[in-house]
Amino acid sequence: MKFCSNCGAGVAFRIPPGDTLPRHVCEQCGTIHYQNPKIVVGALPEWEDRVLLCRRAIEPRHGMWTLPAGFMENEETTAQAAARETLEEACARIEVGELYTLIDVPHISQVHIVYRARLLDLDFRPGEESLEVALFREEDIPWQQIAFRSILMSLRHFFEDRRSGRWTVHTASLGPPPPDWR
Repeated sequence: MKFCSNCGAGVAFRIPPGDTLPRHVCEQCGTIHYQNPKIVVGALPEWEDRVLLCRRAIEPRHGMWTLPAGFMENEETTAQAAARETLEEACARIEVGELYTLIDVPHISQVHIVYRARLLDLDFRPGEESLEVALFREEDIPWQQIAFRSILMSLRHFFEDRRSGRWTVHTASLGPPPPDWR
């Protein structure tokens, strides 16, 4: 950040009085510009013994598979964001269920939230950000082509929980990916 969005003057990166972290502070009007983590919200849509995945038509991870998910918008709840992202990416209608995974990804300043969801019907198709959308049984999931580690973790937990019959909220914190991560 070089300029204040409040008055247009230059900003300095320093610790403001009463704070403990460096922030962009306007030299003219004194506005402190806080930069906070982005929230990524998605759904794990179920239909019988299958889950809905989207093949990405955008970067990052173009051509790889993921759950329908994306950045939360202002003035919506996390559950509303999960339903909206599923509609946008898979043109699918869902009933949002319980919170399923909450994964901190501090090295990229994000928090990933995934809800379990029930597909309301089989009327789905690729949205603008998807090349294709499909239902997968566990054994058919393209595990080596899953786009993001948080999605891989969510899917693995889902199938383990389904086998055990014990559903729980899963939390984790991910560091930077290892060099061999796709």
